[in-house]
Amino acid sequence: MRRQVNSERPAISPARRAAFDVLMSVERGTAHSDELLRGRAVEALSPADRNFATALVLGVLRWQIWLDAQVKAFLKRSGARLDAEVRVALRLGAFQLFFLDRVPAHAAIDESVELTKQAGHRFAAGMVNAVLRRTAASGAAKPESTGESAETLAQACAHPAWLVERWVAAYELETARAICACGQKQPAAIVRLADPALEAELAESGVKLAPGLLLAAASTVVAGNAAATAAFREGRVRIQDEGSQLIGEIAACAAENGSRKAHRILDMCAAPGGKTLILAERNPQARIVACEASAARLAALRERLAHLGERVECRLADAAALSEVEAFDVALADVPCSGTGTLGRNPEIRHRLREEDLPRQAERQKAILRAGLRAVRPGGQVAYSTCSLEPEENEQVVAAVVAESACVRRAPMEKCIQALECGGVLTAAGAELLRGCVTPCGALRLLPGAFSTDGFFVTLLEATS
Repeated sequence: MRRQVNSERPAISPARRAAFDVLMSVERGTAHSDELLRGRAVEALSPADRNFATALVLGVLRWQIWLDAQVKAFLKRSGARLDAEVRVALRLGAFQLFFLDRVPAHAAIDESVELTKQAGHRFAAGMVNAVLRRTAASGAAKPESTGESAETLAQACAHPAWLVERWVAAYELETARAICACGQKQPAAIVRLADPALEAELAESGVKLAPGLLLAAASTVVAGNAAATAAFREGRVRIQDEGSQLIGEIAACAAENGSRKAHRILDMCAAPGGKTLILAERNPQARIVACEASAARLAALRERLAHLGERVECRLADAAALSEVEAFDVALADVPCSGTGTLGRNPEIRHRLREEDLPRQAERQKAILRAGLRAVRPGGQVAYSTCSLEPEENEQVVAAVVAESACVRRAPMEKCIQALECGGVLTAAGAELLRGCVTPCGALRLLPGAFSTDGFFVTLLEATS
């Protein structure tokens, strides 16, 4: 039973309080960590506290499976059912003890105990204190990704066993190890500059950049905070994973099919709008219809694209239900998916996703792809992409839709890579790397850990007459 919280509360650091609140919202399934970490409560913290809170939230979510196993070993009754607030307090404390060497053990333990009390679980506070003290005294080491089977790799890298088993079967053990290791690290901060001259402006703000590996327009932030600059606030610098940028560039390349420039482009699942902006940059002559099924996300999309004026129509629409026929020259179907290629960036996906979710996702993805193929004219192309590593959402979706119609063919990805290299969009090294990522069926697959990108799948389909 929950007890009345004492009004005279001992101090808890603002960062730990904020991290606890975010993790509780994620635990209840009411919000996503990336949204909450950009929310008002976290933004109100000092820069140091904001960074600490973010590290706590993402670290706990990345290592939650492993942390729960460690905590369970120190419980007097290993099968004891813990309230959500107690679980989160234990994870927070254990994460700091195992992974944050500069945090004093007494601070990690004492504040986890106090969080438990202030959450209304005073009777559980003694247990939290005892478990964390036993954890600190155990001398147990943080894990290393040395597992020699899917099961041991999943345990060491805090991933669901069923997911790692799939990756080992599809990509073999060493590649699965690299994918898992990538899921346990903070992704590199990648920016896209509207003008190369902006690098000097960013340098004046303490932001140091290194060239991107794949794209000429992409740069890696090696020092400083690009999001704190005027250039970022004004939209002249965008933070966007290099793989995500590549999807936009491939769709934009499809719109520049030979000498025939696209006049109408459809972005079927446009929010948050990073790929839409690339489509607009690369095809200034085109009008773009950007669709989004969520009213809230559409409002944010409209605000982000407002400077493009009438060139872009932001439309509230379900991409699977679009009725246009042969109305566009090219369509980008960057479909909603499981997101298993983004576990480093979105770590809680691994706790929410179930294997039985994949077929359901695939049915919607097929419907969106069919709508995209209906919407383009004969000779027009659809770029179908996901940030998933799972064949149900990638090869199997494409194969099923292609098999339904004699008026669809796969367009060669090699031709697109060549065009992007010749146009200076891809670096020479990037083009060579991407040629090695073309699958036997002519799609492009980026695996996490290969090029410091999230995981992506993209293929080009052409509507024939």
